[in-house]
Amino acid sequence: MATAIHRIKEEMLAVIPPTLFFFVALHIIALVRALLLKGTGIPVSGSISILVASLIRGKSVLVADMLPFINRFPEHPLIYNVAWKTAIYLVISALIHYAERLYDFAREAGGIAAGNEKLLAEMVWPHFFAIQIILLVLIFMYCSIRELVRVIGKEKVKRIFFGPLPLPAV
Repeated sequence: MATAIHRIKEEMLAVIPPTLFFFVALHIIALVRALLLKGTGIPVSGSISILVASLIRGKSVLVADMLPFINRFPEHPLIYNVAWKTAIYLVISALIHYAERLYDFAREAGGIAAGNEKLLAEMVWPHFFAIQIILLVLIFMYCSIRELVRVIGKEKVKRIFFGPLPLPAV
């Protein structure tokens, strides 16, 4: 039982960084999307749906990290792993983005196949790709920082950003 609780706690702590990152990133995207869609009558995502999406994306990062081929280039310069992980996370994110839209259209159309047809016909593709480009840049930044932390070490990165941590009082 203690092992299961420890594992759940470990999972919860591991999901926080990618979830926070995607929470902020998706709010940035929602703001850009609101500006792009202003006056079109197309609904914009709210904070609750962004929270759910960031939780899904945060967990998908953890699932992707468990794949055996995720750290494909450990002996190469960091850019190899950064580019590789960015590509994988972007594909996963694009699929999730598409699935979110498909869910809305499937509810309207009364089924997945009909919803997919309607989605393909009505989706504003330049908006979809604009969001994917923003996600590409944000995911690249996330992967770059994450790889640097992995190589440099968590404690050293904390010292670099926040200075030396105060010594505990004796």
